[in-house]
Amino acid sequence: SYMSVKSLTRRLLLQILSRSTLFGLFVGSSQKAGKASRDAETSKTDSEVEQVSHWHKTHDRVWLGEQFWANPMEDWRVSDGAAECLNGGGKRSIHLLTHQLTNTRGTFEMLVKIQQVAEDANKAGAGFKIGIRSDLNEYRSNCFAKSGIQAGLIGNNLTLGKQTLVLDSTPKEYELKLSGKPVDNQYELILQVMDGDKQEIGAVRLQLISEKILGNVAVVSNFESQKAKRNIPQYRFNNWRVGGNAFTKTDSNRFGPILWSMYTLSDTRTDEGFVLKMSALTGPLDNNDNQSVELHVKNEKEGNWESLGTAQLDTDAWVATFRIPNWDATITTSYRLTYVERHRDGSETEANWTGTIQANPVGRPLRFGALTCQNDYGFPYAPVAENLIKLAPDMLYFSGDQIYEGHGGFGIVREPAPDAILSYLRKYYMFGWAFGQAMKDRPTIVLPDDHDVFQGNIWGEGGKPMTKKKGGTSSNGGYREPARMVNAVHKTCVAHHPDPYDPNPSLQDISVYFGDLVYGDVSFAVVADRQWKSGPKNVKVDGPRADHVVSAEFDSSKLDVPGLVLLGQRQEEFLKVWAADWKSHSMKVLLSQTVFANIATHHGKYNGYLKADLDSGGWPQTARNRAIDTVRSSMALHICGDQHLATLSQYGVHQQRDSNWCYCTPAISAGYPRWWRPDEVDMDHNNRPEHGLDNTGEYIDGFGNKVYVYAVGNPEVGKLKHRYERAHQKGSGFGLVTIDSKTKTYTIDAFRFSVDATDGKLENQFPGWPVTIHQAENRGENRLN
Repeated sequence: SYMSVKSLTRRLLLQILSRSTLFGLFVGSSQKAGKASRDAETSKTDSEVEQVSHWHKTHDRVWLGEQFWANPMEDWRVSDGAAECLNGGGKRSIHLLTHQLTNTRGTFEMLVKIQQVAEDANKAGAGFKIGIRSDLNEYRSNCFAKSGIQAGLIGNNLTLGKQTLVLDSTPKEYELKLSGKPVDNQYELILQVMDGDKQEIGAVRLQLISEKILGNVAVVSNFESQKAKRNIPQYRFNNWRVGGNAFTKTDSNRFGPILWSMYTLSDTRTDEGFVLKMSALTGPLDNNDNQSVELHVKNEKEGNWESLGTAQLDTDAWVATFRIPNWDATITTSYRLTYVERHRDGSETEANWTGTIQANPVGRPLRFGALTCQNDYGFPYAPVAENLIKLAPDMLYFSGDQIYEGHGGFGIVREPAPDAILSYLRKYYMFGWAFGQAMKDRPTIVLPDDHDVFQGNIWGEGGKPMTKKKGGTSSNGGYREPARMVNAVHKTCVAHHPDPYDPNPSLQDISVYFGDLVYGDVSFAVVADRQWKSGPKNVKVDGPRADHVVSAEFDSSKLDVPGLVLLGQRQEEFLKVWAADWKSHSMKVLLSQTVFANIATHHGKYNGYLKADLDSGGWPQTARNRAIDTVRSSMALHICGDQHLATLSQYGVHQQRDSNWCYCTPAISAGYPRWWRPDEVDMDHNNRPEHGLDNTGEYIDGFGNKVYVYAVGNPEVGKLKHRYERAHQKGSGFGLVTIDSKTKTYTIDAFRFSVDATDGKLENQFPGWPVTIHQAENRGENRLN
């Protein structure tokens, strides 16, 4: 408590000072003056603040807890009762998710105990940061904003914004207290530093525009950038306390300990009937933590919860997977995932995550949400996520690039495998943070793609390691990352998928996931169109990159070298069986990462013409044609993503329009831009659709493949600063496919990013959509013109 004679004396002094004209400009210029100014004059005292950190009773581990987001997660640990930063790089921080500063007419205070561990860490400093906000001022997006007011100890300097007090010496262990209150039309902050005996060493104050305080609050290790030293402890933080009515507390902002869940439900057409597969994801835990999750379902008749058992967490991917055969798919069932956290003091805390397992949709169309590619400048993609919840599709499909290497900042860690996995998980958690509420209540399919395993492109070549790494991951065959990391990525994405058709791993024991899922009278074939694909070093192009054809005069037929692979023999054999099997369904859909044609003429920059991109599914041509010939009899609609460009096209092999239609969905948040502008580069076309839109009709793509382009969602050049306006401008959005087994049709929507997809406005969709395709058109019996 501060209620002492010494405190009262200081309070009297402050009352006298407050009557002077100098008070509003006062900054402590010495330790003595700073000490005299320490009275926070807020409505909260130490005894009234709430302790938000419970690291003192948390087992040593990576994940700091459900109230926090660590930047970056892989640089932090709970260690011996405190949160410890293990990297000397700058701006390492822990955001408090449950408390945001929202009321500029209120007061607040924060306290935290800090210990300097590394001998030279004080050069970079530690303390608080407040007023951290993005253009949205939304708590998740704020976690990655660079704004805010620094308040801490850097060397011998007690620093609050631009105000600094030089101390006589720098303590190795100390407590910081930051207080705030409104003063006239401004807001006043006071930062105090106390030694281990709670004796004040110094204080500094600052007045500023009130709105500057609004947003997230965080503790920071290393305000200043210095040479990053990995796995060397820098600062330790504990006993973090906050209070005051300037804060809004939102307990529902917690993220964990079950971060989110995903499930599929599939008719195996065997004696196992429908099989439920469900994954529950937690943050990275450790040996002393409970490493199991329990699944309960609600007995609607009895009104009670019944346990279906526990599943162990995979200690690389931190995924617990349940497989329940003979599921009753005729009823909708509530489920509850339970994690019991064990604490160092022997106590336990139970946490639950709830959702709904939908009944198999029969007697009506199945509505299928299709999404791809989420560049984090658009995080948390609220317009898309909210539209998914409002539209309530029966299934969701994310076709890849749930992350990019730049997700959440701080780069990537490529090796060793355990560190690379943590680097990936931190980025992948942003995906679940954005879409977990939509995924928990419906079957979800998630495919890993190239950026998910830290590669610009994947030329998997059956699981080979990438032996030649010069030239970057975009041009070399094989996997750049350790196989253990690749398998962890696969597990986080597909652990809840139906069992693979052929579970034997590829080279390096890299797992596979191709197979089928039967739900709602539809059979979905899932294939990996990069895992076996040949690399571009097998051929020679005319450009500086091994995968780009830059000249319109280049003869692309020379690239169709015998023996090159697209899907690979194992997946082609699966597709032959799948195409011929019509048991317990009447419609089919093929799911892969990308389109089997080169439907992009410009890449990167508006005038960045490329004749052909070997990363598209249009190369290698013979393997592409063989794959389409294999699936033609299935009459499947092909749904994919990857290109950041919405297109609706029909494949041709022996002649134009003789094969399946393909819907390449808009990117959730388009990064690297692509355009399809064949009319500008004088590509010949025939049979433009009746709608007459530019850049549509029958074309020969840059590899010589036949393709009929019916609709395209070309973007503008992204220049707007607001993240959602920019995403909209860059052609972002999502797809919805309604599959009607009675009328034998696929109705395809392509919604733009910043719309209300439920209000029926025509301009909500890209030009040319919505479109209805009849099943038989996928084998060339065309009606659409």
